[in-house]
Amino acid sequence: MRDREAASQDTERRLSTKEAAELLGVKPETVYAYVSRGQLSSRRVSGGRGSTFDAGEVEALARRNRRESPGGSGSGGELSVRTRITLIESDRYFFRGVDAVDLAARHTYEEVAEWLWTGRMLRGTTFTAPPASVAVARRAVEALPEHAAPADLLRVATIAAATADPLRFDLSEGAVLGTARTLIPTLVAALPPAGRRRLDEGPLAHRLWSRLSVHKDPDEASLRALDAALALLVDHDLAASTLAVRVAASARAHAYAAVSAGLGVIEGPLHGAASGLAHRLLQDVLDQGDAAPVIADELRAGRRIPGLGHRLYPGEDPRARALFALLEQIPRAEPALLAARDIVETTARHAPLHANVDLALAVLTASCGMAPNAGETIFSVARTAGWIAHALEEYGERPLRMRPSGLYAGPKPPQPLPE
Repeated sequence: MRDREAASQDTERRLSTKEAAELLGVKPETVYAYVSRGQLSSRRVSGGRGSTFDAGEVEALARRNRRESPGGSGSGGELSVRTRITLIESDRYFFRGVDAVDLAARHTYEEVAEWLWTGRMLRGTTFTAPPASVAVARRAVEALPEHAAPADLLRVATIAAATADPLRFDLSEGAVLGTARTLIPTLVAALPPAGRRRLDEGPLAHRLWSRLSVHKDPDEASLRALDAALALLVDHDLAASTLAVRVAASARAHAYAAVSAGLGVIEGPLHGAASGLAHRLLQDVLDQGDAAPVIADELRAGRRIPGLGHRLYPGEDPRARALFALLEQIPRAEPALLAARDIVETTARHAPLHANVDLALAVLTASCGMAPNAGETIFSVARTAGWIAHALEEYGERPLRMRPSGLYAGPKPPQPLPE
């Protein structure tokens, strides 16, 4: 009798072709395609023409398909991660529920960073770099070749600063916040000066200015634009570099290592380095006095026009809009602003794309005596605060949860050993 009960339970665990197809949300013939690819096993029905399928296997395949399907992740087929930091919605973005553009208009970069980390607004906060960290970071940066990119300098400075911090493996919230408040000013302090003078006191934006601009004494409007750029760029949801940071934090890498992971991704031409491409395009337009031939040359070479459009903003990039408004208050920025407008209007004849923050950064760097790659430095320093906010959030989640399953598409095993 027990044998009959066991057989009955085994039968209940089997699904017909129709049942398997319904559970998987596919046609019956697709079920057999899964069998031929080795993704499902089947068993012929005794005395019949159909097959049955193990219910556990079918349910597991259905779960995998849901993860891989466009609707399964809730984000167009891409990985989605629960976060309380940034929301992008309807051509606006918010930091912990507060409009990010309004925050940048009313608060300094350091204050916005604190809000992002703690949810508290600490007015007047400034970041101070420990002398020991600065010393070791500067030595490391000075050993690099002159042609080293901004991400190279910052990544080396980050790793050097980590070696000077014996408490870097403490992942408690207080310790990570302490790291955040000292690492960012250390990165700025480690950068070589653009001119003869290196400023190491005052607001972070002022210190960064002395590393980027050949103009020694910036006016208040220029400093305000740089500080606002930092605050506007502090975070932008799960950008590629931020995802790398969260993967590192998921593996419980310390904050310096997590930031280093972000810096390794950010120098791609489709991410942090995009502003440098926009700067060079803008400079070409300024040199020629007309965007039309410059745009024509770019398109003829098969290159996309940098500084235009953003996949998350069907309309206008709010960061660009806010930064352009500040740049309009700087008289020497007028030629670059007119060139940027010419780029947008010329390209709009074929593709009605709005300017994005990379083009706004290009106007800032081109009009303030900065090198083409200065935008990448601004972007990286700004985003370090956001990366640490995401690392802090990830430290509170289950370890190693950022471990997707691969969809194997190779030869069906077992294959013979290669000769």
